[in-house]
Amino acid sequence: MKGEKIDCIDSGTKFCPCHLAEAGECILCSQLHGECFCDCLNWKGVCIYQGWIANGEKAKEGRKTYTCNILEAELYEKDLLYIKFSLPEDLSLDLMNPGSYIFLRTDENFYFDVPISIMDCNIDDNTASILIEVRGIKTKRLLNAKANDPLVIRGPYWNGIFGLKNIKNTVNSNCLILARGIGVAPMIPVIKALQKQNNNLNIIIDRAPYKEVYVDDLLSSLNLTYTEANLLETGKLTDKCKTIIRDSIEKDNVNLIHCGGADILTFNVMNFLDNIKADAVSLSCCNNSKMCCGEGVCGSCTARFAGHVVKRLCKVQSDPRNIFEGRRFI
Repeated sequence: MKGEKIDCIDSGTKFCPCHLAEAGECILCSQLHGECFCDCLNWKGVCIYQGWIANGEKAKEGRKTYTCNILEAELYEKDLLYIKFSLPEDLSLDLMNPGSYIFLRTDENFYFDVPISIMDCNIDDNTASILIEVRGIKTKRLLNAKANDPLVIRGPYWNGIFGLKNIKNTVNSNCLILARGIGVAPMIPVIKALQKQNNNLNIIIDRAPYKEVYVDDLLSSLNLTYTEANLLETGKLTDKCKTIIRDSIEKDNVNLIHCGGADILTFNVMNFLDNIKADAVSLSCCNNSKMCCGEGVCGSCTARFAGHVVKRLCKVQSDPRNIFEGRRFI
């Protein structure tokens, strides 16, 4: 993690400065982190401290809550729910980029909203679609959702993907997309961004644990094809997956690998790249941190790293290698 470059996903946006600045815990601004001198970790072209002073030394207004209309709701499998819903125009523009997600619920109790990545956002008709893996109490509450029901959402949030800078900087290159399970949903905005930047995409999908690849139509609409392969077996990369990665680097000169799936997929891909001395290959991956408030305040997303470093992963944007290397799991 030497020379690590970190960023705050909200820095320079209409939501900055936030409640972390009020508490003296700003991720980037040294003066809003208890220091008496100016030494920003990552200059974004906007002075956070000046914004703090101009706003009366208080946080700016946070994300708004919107009541939207469900257009389609379909239970693909017993634990996989698809929802398409309408959006206000300004919100649809904010949810187009890779890493966009929202908190949503179907009832009045705001304690039960759940973070879900945007799978597809259409700014022409102001709609968005999501895939929900039904696992716990919060997501089970969404099973009763049906067309024309109200859907309460809070957003926009943008830190659903680590390595956004790597995605932005990859132009006219070859990219490898590895996606497994529910990771195919946040993969779609990443693919759209890379495609717009004139990149060639090799998409490998592991449908496990599901019966079908439910993004087939979306990929077809983008004139893209994919190959199915088993990527993980008993928590390790399969020989097939290793061969795909090695060939992509040696034969196709891949510059970026995106991992859409659980952390164990990303962690194993990182280790394999280290083993074959492919450190030059850029990475992006899903942010699978537990989230509750989305503002870095509640502490659900915090992770501890070597040197007693604590990162609020709903806010901190960094390279995946910096997120997984030096991380303490106990």
